Amino acid sequence: MAVSGSAAGQLDENLTRRQLLRAVIAATVGTTIEWYDFFVYGFAASLYLGPLFFPSKDPTVSTLTALSTYFGGFAARPVGAAIFGHFGDRIGRKATLIATLLVMGISTVLVGLVPTYAQIGIWGGIALTVLRILQGIGVGGEWGGSVLLSVEWGHRGRRGFLGSWPQFGVPAGLVLGYGALQAFTLALGKSSYWGWRLPFLLSALLVVVGLYIRLGILETPIFARLLEERKIERVPVLEVWRKQWAEIVLSCLIRTGQQAPFYIFTVFVLTYATKVLGFAQSTTFNFVLVAALVSCFTVPFFGHLSDRVGRKRMYLIGAVGMLIWSFPYWALLDTKTPALVFLAIVLALPIHDMQYGPQATFIAESFTGRLRYSGASLGYQLASITAGGPAPLIAVALLAAYKSSLPIAAYMAGCAVVTIIATLLLRERSRVDMSVEYDESPARLDAASV
Repeated sequence: MAVSGSAAGQLDENLTRRQLLRAVIAATVGTTIEWYDFFVYGFAASLYLGPLFFPSKDPTVSTLTALSTYFGGFAARPVGAAIFGHFGDRIGRKATLIATLLVMGISTVLVGLVPTYAQIGIWGGIALTVLRILQGIGVGGEWGGSVLLSVEWGHRGRRGFLGSWPQFGVPAGLVLGYGALQAFTLALGKSSYWGWRLPFLLSALLVVVGLYIRLGILETPIFARLLEERKIERVPVLEVWRKQWAEIVLSCLIRTGQQAPFYIFTVFVLTYATKVLGFAQSTTFNFVLVAALVSCFTVPFFGHLSDRVGRKRMYLIGAVGMLIWSFPYWALLDTKTPALVFLAIVLALPIHDMQYGPQATFIAESFTGRLRYSGASLGYQLASITAGGPAPLIAVALLAAYKSSLPIAAYMAGCAVVTIIATLLLRERSRVDMSVEYDESPARLDAASV
């Protein structure tokens, strides 16, 4: 029996709607698992791993060494972006995302099994560092594919909202990571051999769930069309550097005032609140958990808002907000008043989310389809070296040198200024058709689009 044109169109529309929903769920669940893995390590590095794997008479040296392995994961993220970006632009978004999930999950489980310094000496620290690098490679390839899975299935009028759901994986992973580490260490005790390890081992179960969901989705229509039209680049990573190098650089720089403060808000604050302000570890955990729960709502909200006001305008508002917030944040913390410290920690992430909510779509829209996985991944992940990775280390060093939070506030404000300038130089593409190839460089000041 023949199907009429209108009926076929309705079938296609229904299929697209179902696949869009599955793609968004797959992207969100996958990034939540990936960030759970990544954050569990960051929290453990701030609180437990230093004395266990890098013992020292000076606690600051021990913490700095542990956080240095944390930075190793950030340094590896651009490597993962290049590796998996290449395959994402050549064999597809879906297959590449399955590979990134496996790399991240297996390396995280193995972290939970590494013997300590007391058991095998420095080899424990070396193994930990290698596994952290593998974690970084997995995350480096994960983000770009998850974002494209959402935005390449969606309508251009809703791309900001759809692209915010992979970003939702960050606060969701933060809640799961904090919650798991706190629950197990409280239940088994801080000195327990398994207390900090079980959250890493739990990752195995989460990876199984993630794989089940991702195996059930189709390739994005945009990549399927690229395959059909034979527009696949032989070496997309090199080609995107040649064609759209400016977008890669600016995508990296717009993250400076978002990513550096984020890791201060969520990782360094654990050390600062417990060791400087004198708060109990469980209290600080709970404050950050509340902030992350609020962020689960504000990330998609600001992504949605960017569909109304434009990606660039929303991002600039967020960057200016971070510039202003940099100093009140530390002033509130340094009062040592529980209510004001709570207020500072809880408000920090929603202010951060004014940039983070629309960020994924803003970056993805800057790259042409056949180079989008490589370009967006590289731009996003290079900031891990320039902003996110060094941020906790810089904060620790500034505090040790000046015995004051004011230099850290100035550092955050400087990062926000970098973001404002870079955002002004990146063209607004909220209404562009992402299925059409565009190779011309849009990375220039376009005052009319602000």
